[in-house]
Amino acid sequence: MTERVYVWDLLVRCFHWLLVTAFVVSYLSGDEWDTLHVYSGYLILALLTVRILWGFIGSKHARFSDFVRSPAAAIDYLKGLSRGDVKHYRGHNPAGGLMVLALLLSIALTGFSGLKTYGYEGKGPLAVTQTTAELTLVKDDEHAGKEHSGKSHDGKESPDHELWEEIHEFFANFTVFLVLLHVAGVILSSRAHKEDLVRAMITGYKSSKS
Repeated sequence: MTERVYVWDLLVRCFHWLLVTAFVVSYLSGDEWDTLHVYSGYLILALLTVRILWGFIGSKHARFSDFVRSPAAAIDYLKGLSRGDVKHYRGHNPAGGLMVLALLLSIALTGFSGLKTYGYEGKGPLAVTQTTAELTLVKDDEHAGKEHSGKSHDGKESPDHELWEEIHEFFANFTVFLVLLHVAGVILSSRAHKEDLVRAMITGYKSSKS
């Protein structure tokens, strides 16, 4: 018997695919197209803000309270999955729910570290958090008709700028790692539950055999 249930609302589906698109664009444009990288990053942060808010006031399966469970519950679910003893969840399963949180956190840290890196270049909303010495350097460069790049007059990046740049790159790559795990989990879970989870994130409906 096949059961068709509406699970993912329009906002959740739009958020998911827009985030995928924006992250791919941002990741691939980092070294070559600075403007595209920055604005795709802003879009990602805006999407995260909306999704976090929706996690408290949204539809049933969009709320964190519906799918955030303990690590022990996630481990039990994975053990059952390995044994073929699969418990069905209409929303995210416990392992999937923790992955959602991990992805949101990693992407948020990627975005914040990106803002900090951009700030040390004298740009973006966090530019005001620079030290007095760095702000003086920015003013001197602007007065001389130069574009400030977060580097000192000897051409070297400031230690703080370099640190945040490394943090930004780390979390961007870590997010890619989590995405790969997420995709693998979706494939395994789809087979175990006999449902097309990718299609469900497009249509909003899950079709499962019971």
